[in-house]
Amino acid sequence: MHFEAVFLVLFSIASAVAIAAKRLKIPYTVALVATGLVLGLVHVVEAPHLTRQLLYTFILPGLLFEASFHLDLGDFWKNRLAIPMLAVPGVLATILLTAAILASLAHGLDFMRGFTFAHGLIFGAVIAATDPIAVVGLFRALGAPKRLRVLVEGESLLNDGTALVLFGLVLELVSGAHPTAGSLALAFFKEVGAGALTGVAVGTAVSRVIRSVDDPMIEITLTTIAAYGSFVAAEAIGGSGVIATVTAGMLCGNYAVRSGMNPSTRIAAETFWEYAAFALNSIVFLLVGFELRAADLAASWAPILVAYVAMTAGRSVVILSVAALLRRTRERIPWPWTAVLTWAGLRGALSMVLALSLAADVPQRSLLVTMTFGVVLLTILIQGSTMSPLMKRAGLVDRTKRRNEVEIARGRAVAARAALSELERMQQDFVVSPDVVEEFRARYATKADEAERALVKIRGKEGAAPGTLRRDVRRHILVAEKAALIAAADRGLLGPEPFEEVVGDVDARLLALDEEVGEESSREGAEESPDAGPRPPKPG
Repeated sequence: MHFEAVFLVLFSIASAVAIAAKRLKIPYTVALVATGLVLGLVHVVEAPHLTRQLLYTFILPGLLFEASFHLDLGDFWKNRLAIPMLAVPGVLATILLTAAILASLAHGLDFMRGFTFAHGLIFGAVIAATDPIAVVGLFRALGAPKRLRVLVEGESLLNDGTALVLFGLVLELVSGAHPTAGSLALAFFKEVGAGALTGVAVGTAVSRVIRSVDDPMIEITLTTIAAYGSFVAAEAIGGSGVIATVTAGMLCGNYAVRSGMNPSTRIAAETFWEYAAFALNSIVFLLVGFELRAADLAASWAPILVAYVAMTAGRSVVILSVAALLRRTRERIPWPWTAVLTWAGLRGALSMVLALSLAADVPQRSLLVTMTFGVVLLTILIQGSTMSPLMKRAGLVDRTKRRNEVEIARGRAVAARAALSELERMQQDFVVSPDVVEEFRARYATKADEAERALVKIRGKEGAAPGTLRRDVRRHILVAEKAALIAAADRGLLGPEPFEEVVGDVDARLLALDEEVGEESSREGAEESPDAGPRPPKPG
């Protein structure tokens, strides 16, 4: 099958899985991996291998840029202690703890004979980067606290770069080169620093150009150049491409978009990157499933289980330690969140690619690759599918339950009112006799009144519900306005320039509404855990 046909089949499979996952209410990425695993067994399609070149050239820059593009710099600043602690010393500590726990558990086990602390270091470095895409989407769906989402996303964005740099340093350390601690630290900061500077340079340059042009297609193209160009440029000079892309994404998302794009272009850019993330995630998680070999994993279940326990225990210790260190600061992490943060540490494609990149002469390479693949599968299937019950147990989704109650009552009221409206039409058209209409009208009027009373009662329990209702009405009206303008333009009633002007006004009001909701969410997060100090001035 040709390369183009393979990707067409993969996107078709991903679309079908997305529809099924939504109806079955299971995490999309979990369903993708499971589907890829099954299809890999029956060899329905020969999917491309998940290589380092494919991941670095096509997938990783786009995913990193999209996530950082949507990460508010103010939210990041409020967690400027917690996120770096989790993503830099936290990753190093996780590698060391995983290696120590794994080596101690392996001691005396026949199926892991010869597995030493050095091998544990390699495994810890390979598996260090988290990939919480499955749970971040779930956080949004369940209405988890905004700060919790920021912590998980921010840690993931930074620890990808940290893990990649530490992976190279660990390989140098265990290869017998005997580098000093000072040289390792210098190499780490040189690579991270070069990546950050490259990201700042590319992000600033692209932001300035975006501010000087006013064309949606050109501006979206420039953000694509920032995403992939910063990654390539940093790698070319020996820096961290991951750090460069994350830095460029945050600059473009917080400065170029807000001060250089008009509302319509901003919505178009955000929609483009949301789709790009969906497409790239669909491909990468399907390929993860295809790479897994059920027979090999089943044959090595014991070392995989040992590795999974070691990795989870190491992350748990680090999360609890960071929470304890921040306990007396303004960035304290509530104790119920520590379990969620630990469980949110899923692993993904990057770990698998790093394992496959190990040289053939690395001792225990086959076991390391198998353990990595098995642990990635366990984190996605077990942690990804059980995150929702864990969050409910931790009391982090109560607000979602109330929202569901509101929507159920609203749905019943809408349905009853629709039935009454249809009865009115039937009476006017003389379809049925008046006495039959009156019988059903009384029945549905009772249903409508009950639903509306339930809605008023639920909203009475929610202090901010009237504001929420007004925002819902405003959004509905604005969407209707935009649809009418698009229809008018299609009929030739509005020329291109007048259309852009009036639609831009509607888009500006939609964005203002979104920012209003975001500010309210931030205030809720601040009530849960006060911020760490003043927020940097808003750009523009």
